[in-house]
Amino acid sequence: MTLPVFFGCAFVAFGPALALFLLTVVGEPLRVIILIAGAFFWLVSLLLSSLVWFVAAKASDPGDQALQRGLLVFGVLFSVALQEAFRFLYYKLLRKAMEGLLALSEDGCSPISIQQMAYAPPLTVSVPTAFMTLVLILLHTFWGIVFFHGCETRRWGEVAAVVLCHLTVSALTFWNPVYLGSLLPAYLLMVAMAVWAYHLSGGSKKNLQHFLLCLRTAPQAGS
Repeated sequence: MTLPVFFGCAFVAFGPALALFLLTVVGEPLRVIILIAGAFFWLVSLLLSSLVWFVAAKASDPGDQALQRGLLVFGVLFSVALQEAFRFLYYKLLRKAMEGLLALSEDGCSPISIQQMAYAPPLTVSVPTAFMTLVLILLHTFWGIVFFHGCETRRWGEVAAVVLCHLTVSALTFWNPVYLGSLLPAYLLMVAMAVWAYHLSGGSKKNLQHFLLCLRTAPQAGS
């Protein structure tokens, strides 16, 4: 029973992300490089935030339960803030990289767009935990697209919305024992962010209909 549960939870949590990686990233060397770089930035932010929380927990009284709960909340909020700060630093790095690619390109066009750069990096024990892991993986993908679009167009409200949504979903994990209370709002936020990211990426209702019906765009005359 343990082995089927393990594989079931693993496929629920990482199956969609693995499918996206195999179908849209692995065939493009530049996207693979961007994915690895994004994973590095994300891991560094987690390392620094966990280090701050570890030092704060060790320096405090372990017998004070109220203080320890407060430190846990602080650790989550600090981790979210640090992750978003590193996301912005990563965006600035990718902008510099895109300028270099434009300079080296013969036709003056970058081989990869800022939306594609934002899409690749986020593809980096119980059934409810598996579903929460899945929603966080997909949300980081959508957050990256909206965040990068906000930075690119100087619409700082989009950046603030990503940070606020990240904080909200992270706070929902404190209600994980009440599975419906944490999973349902998280999935509703995921759907909203998915629609927003799809719209910002240039998606349309017609494209969505073609995708759902497995249709291809008819070739233009003379092509």
